[in-house]
Amino acid sequence: MPIDKEDYLEPNCVLCGEPFGAEPKIRPVPQQRIMEKVDEYMSRRDYAGVERHLLYWLEEAKLGRDEKGELMIRNELIGHYRKVLDRENAFRQIDAAVALIDAMDYADTISAGTTYVNAATAMNAFGENERAIELFRKARAVYESAPALKPELLGGLYNNMALTLVSLGRFREADELYRNALETMARAENGALEQAITYLNMANAAEDESGLVDAAETIDEDLSKAQALLDTPSVPRNGYYAFVCEKCAPTFAYYGWFAYEAELNERAKTLYERA
Repeated sequence: MPIDKEDYLEPNCVLCGEPFGAEPKIRPVPQQRIMEKVDEYMSRRDYAGVERHLLYWLEEAKLGRDEKGELMIRNELIGHYRKVLDRENAFRQIDAAVALIDAMDYADTISAGTTYVNAATAMNAFGENERAIELFRKARAVYESAPALKPELLGGLYNNMALTLVSLGRFREADELYRNALETMARAENGALEQAITYLNMANAAEDESGLVDAAETIDEDLSKAQALLDTPSVPRNGYYAFVCEKCAPTFAYYGWFAYEAELNERAKTLYERA
């Protein structure tokens, strides 16, 4: 009696689709499609949708043994939980992402640098400033030694590291990094928005260091520069622009620029309604 193929082959695993005992294949998740959907949710300020979407694809990446995809998604989750002020889940994703970098032997890669920046920025947001500085240092070592690094990445590192240094009262170091950020973002496509955020951060740092009265002139100059950058006609009016307008508006209000605060909020509202 002839032997059929199914008589000697192991049945396929119902989860991975591979024969039992075989090394499962890596099934990459569609990173670009994932991020396009994140942008769509963000344009509507649907933060619950962002979380559901990312957690679904995180499980798909883990099931498909796609470590690169998993790292990307965990980075997005770190940023998401920072925005919604969910400390517990933010730190859970930080620990998992850093452990994944070690498991992948990725410590000297740009992906690792990006993860360190994201993790450190979240730590700063939740008051863990000393721990944040250590991760920023790791990221800086990676970024500054990387050839042809996108200026957006390096500028973001300088800006966020400076924020943490201000929290620690290390104003001179912070000012140097803010100026590095401005110079770096000048080389980035549509870097005006990030430069505007930097000038507002510099205004806040000036107040923290010298007091509102003594720093008044510097603060006014920084706000004027930020306003000019936000009004740059060539900057795309999209979901990210709306997000930046909302992010910057409270700082202008804090320093008494109420008319411009209202204008930024109206710009953001209009863009969100179009989405």
